[in-house]
This record gives sequence, C-alpha cells and structure tokens, in this order.
Amino acid sequence: MTKNAIVLGAGIVGVSTAIHLQRRGRQVTLIDRKPPGNETSFGNAGLIQREGVVPYGFPQQLGLLIRYAFNNRIDAHYHLKTLPGQLAFLARYWWNSNAKRHEMISRAYAPLIEHSISEHNDLIEASNAQHLIRKNGWMEIFRTASRRDAEFAEAERLRAEFGVAYEQLDAAAVARLEPHITGDFVGGVRWRDPWSVLDPYGLTKAYRSYFESLGGKYVTGDANSLGRSGTSWRVVTSVGSLDAEDVVLALGPWAAVATRRLGYSFPLGVKRGYHMHYAAANNATLHNWTLDTERGYLLAPMSRGIRLTTGAEFAALDAPKTPVQLDRAEKVARTIFPLGERLDPEAWMGARPCTPDMMPIIGKAPRHDGLWFAFGHAHHGLTLGPVTGRALAEVITGEKPFIDISGYSPQRFL
Repeated sequence: MTKNAIVLGAGIVGVSTAIHLQRRGRQVTLIDRKPPGNETSFGNAGLIQREGVVPYGFPQQLGLLIRYAFNNRIDAHYHLKTLPGQLAFLARYWWNSNAKRHEMISRAYAPLIEHSISEHNDLIEASNAQHLIRKNGWMEIFRTASRRDAEFAEAERLRAEFGVAYEQLDAAAVARLEPHITGDFVGGVRWRDPWSVLDPYGLTKAYRSYFESLGGKYVTGDANSLGRSGTSWRVVTSVGSLDAEDVVLALGPWAAVATRRLGYSFPLGVKRGYHMHYAAANNATLHNWTLDTERGYLLAPMSRGIRLTTGAEFAALDAPKTPVQLDRAEKVARTIFPLGERLDPEAWMGARPCTPDMMPIIGKAPRHDGLWFAFGHAHHGLTLGPVTGRALAEVITGEKPFIDISGYSPQRFL
C-alpha cells in the first residue's frame, strides 16, 4: 500500500520536500494556513546564492558592535524591550561567529550550497518556470577602497576553497554594468554562479502546481492540531482530519512553537526583514541585483518593480511592523538610483528562522518516529529549499541521501 505523508508548511522548503516525497511514491498532503509561498518565501531578495557558503555571522569587532548599539543602521535594527528574551540566542550566535568556529561551520554548510543551483534547476525545468529565472549572477558595490580590497580577498578565498566564481570590478566596470547608478563607488564584485528569481512567490506557486501534477494535494489546516493517532500522525484540516505515517515540519519561524508542543526546545530565533517595490523614474533601468554593501540594502529588478530589501530586525515574531530600516534604506537608495513612486500599499514584512550555529535543522525528530524537521534556513531558505527537500525525502524513504546531512541533525541542540 502507498504510504501517506504530510508536510506542514508550504514555503519553498515545504513545497520542495513535498515534491521529492511524491516523486518517491508517497501520497503527500501539503498543509498550511495560507496558500503556498505567502510567508517568508514571498518576500526574499530572490537570489539562489551558490556563492553563499559563508553564513551571515554576528559581528565580532567591538567598534562595530558599538555602532550597532546606536540602533540607527539599515543592515540591523532591534527592539530594545525584546532584547532580554533574545540574549541567550544572541550570545550563542556571537560565540559561533568567532573566526575559528565560523570557518568550521562554513565547511559544514558548503555541501548544501554547492548543490543549490542544480537542485533548483531540476524543479525549474519540471515546473516550466524558466521564464522566472535569470542566470547572470549578482553584484556587490563598494564605497571605500578598504572594503573593496577586503571583499576582493574574501572572494578569492571562496574561489580557492569552494570553487565559487567571481569577477572583480573597478569603478568603470560598475558604471558600464549599471549606467543609471551614480555615486562614489570604487568597485564591486560580480558573483557569476548565482541565479536570480524575478518573482519568488511565482516560483513557489510553480513548484506547487508541479507537485499537484504529480498527484500531491494541498489543503489548509492548523499545524497546532498535530498529534498522535495510534501509530500515525493526525492533523485537522479544512477537509477533515488527515492521518499519515510521516510528518515533516517545515514551518519556518513558527517551528519553535510547533516543536515545543511536542517536547522539544530548539534555540530558534528570528530575523525580520522588509521590502518595498518601486517604479524606476526617468526611464532608468536596473540590470543587476545590486547590494550597496557598506549601507546594507539590496535593489533587485523584479517583475513587480524594483524591490528594495533591508537587513535584519531583531524583534518578537508577532511584534507590529516597524519598517524604519526600509525608510532609511529608501533615503540612501534614492541618492544612487532614480527610484520612482512606491508600488505597494505598505511595506511587506517577513521573518527568517535562524539557529545560533547558522545551520538549518534537517532530519528525524530524536524522540518520535515518523516525525521529521526541516527549518532554520535563515537567509538562505529560497536557496536551500530544493536541496533540503531532496535530501530529507531520501532519508525518509530509506535511500542514501545524496549529501551527508548529519551535521544539520536536530540532535545537536538536545
């Protein structure tokens, strides 16, 4: 008999996992409270970051930490009243970001990133979503020679150690690539391997349609209703209670709540982020996904308009929006590119699920049979969705996974 499986969470990680389980002969039901791709997967920067082998660490330099303490930056913002509850997470995050441990973590993280393009390509072709993809990389631009030279050195290290391809840009090359960007930029790095996505929400929808073409089903339901039913798992949905032998929790920033109900206590934090779309004024064109590195915001030429994305906001998951970073970023961005009017009625906000060691949680629940975890991908949820989905589906169905995922085991936090 065909075994049933349930995937809770219909972001890019959940949809990808559902596809790979359905491909391997399971009858899969994908469950979320909203249509697929409407939460964190909706609002990202739209980059499949093959170059992103080094996770985003916590600043180590005392001078930089002091500057962050003033809470007036674009790349990071915090809610003072929520800091006491986040100190334990932040302390572990800071400790894991020291040079020695960060290097070890990057080496453990690299296999996931290495296969990000090839695994997305598989699903992009299967879902006929090629029209949503650009394959010309992205770039960082620099305002100071010291930052430029440091980033050139880091790019060369990544090339030598991890096979990442890049191109050094001088000021003239930046101007040729982006003639409508102005300002005293002294150079840049063009990362050649990554792909960019013109509509991240559209890509998740395309993957969902492909999943359903394989015979998979999507229904709305409540992850908090998950519980045991004999030897199976049961979830209450809009079409009634559903049972399955295996359940995958791919709930992103809400995974901490769901797993706590089952007796687990993972140190899962959140980094909230914002975006806004803009028209381009004066017939200007932005050709590349472009990071203003020293200021900490990114401009991305997407289908809906030019998307401006912010850095990290440390706040409670359910706290009201405080898009001060977006306002700061817009003010700076207008000085380098002719942004027109805002195209969204309000700023979009999402939350990235983060672990203190910067690696996702992927694997079997240590104290429950048939329960599997796939969350904590931080800034790289879009990048790592298909890789995670394939590797976890292979483990669930008894195959040898195509990459070793033992380093991402939930066991490391218990």
